[in-house]
Amino acid sequence: MGSRLVRMERIAVLADVHGVLPALEAVLAEPEVQGADAVVLAGDIVSGPMPVETLDVLTGLGDRVVWVRGNADRELVEMVRGTYDEEPPDAVSPWAAEQLRPDQVELLAGLPLTVTIGDVLFCHATPRDDVEMVLVDSPISRWAQVFSGLPDEVRTVVCGHTHMPYVRQVDRRQVVNAGSVGMPYGAPGPTWALLSENGVQLRYTPIDAAKAAERIVSESAYPGRTEWVEEYLLHTYSDTEALEAFRPRAEG
Repeated sequence: MGSRLVRMERIAVLADVHGVLPALEAVLAEPEVQGADAVVLAGDIVSGPMPVETLDVLTGLGDRVVWVRGNADRELVEMVRGTYDEEPPDAVSPWAAEQLRPDQVELLAGLPLTVTIGDVLFCHATPRDDVEMVLVDSPISRWAQVFSGLPDEVRTVVCGHTHMPYVRQVDRRQVVNAGSVGMPYGAPGPTWALLSENGVQLRYTPIDAAKAAERIVSESAYPGRTEWVEEYLLHTYSDTEALEAFRPRAEG
């Protein structure tokens, strides 16, 4: 568990970039992101069509970036090291793993499960697991399970994983899902979160999906890139579809 005890006035949270560089660059160009004290990456950073380029852009931001591990980040490292013994979750992940440079693999391998800044804990899925599923409409009893052992000082938990943004209360704690920069569900376009002295804002950055798709098809070497952009950039799964697909995994 990582910890930064310094209080920051403005934090931009970017989750589930999934190697979609055009979407990432659009969000990074937002004035509120450029002016943030920190940019927290809430996991699943590079498993997508432009993994190497995405990591290079993010590492170029220097110490402003706070890195948190997602399940896809861990899985890519395991694929590279030959310790991943499950069926790949999708076609792009094994390919993305093969593209990473050794220094990038080491970076991903060293990411923490959580980072705490002040009274805010940042994670990918839940504070105790990078793949555990919990949804906006999960019952309080389920939330109590995933928050078991969480210090009382943590008053806000910020996550990603389900690619759908929301803010809700859970037994006097605030839960924020930053959505997804690269593969949003529910509505098209990158979503992210801004934490400031004014509270939490869920933000949306418009992009030209057709131009983003053209760029990926032109610049990515992923063999299935045309089909990938059709499914995830030129089409958006609804929140209803996503919740129905995730619900069996969220029941604990």
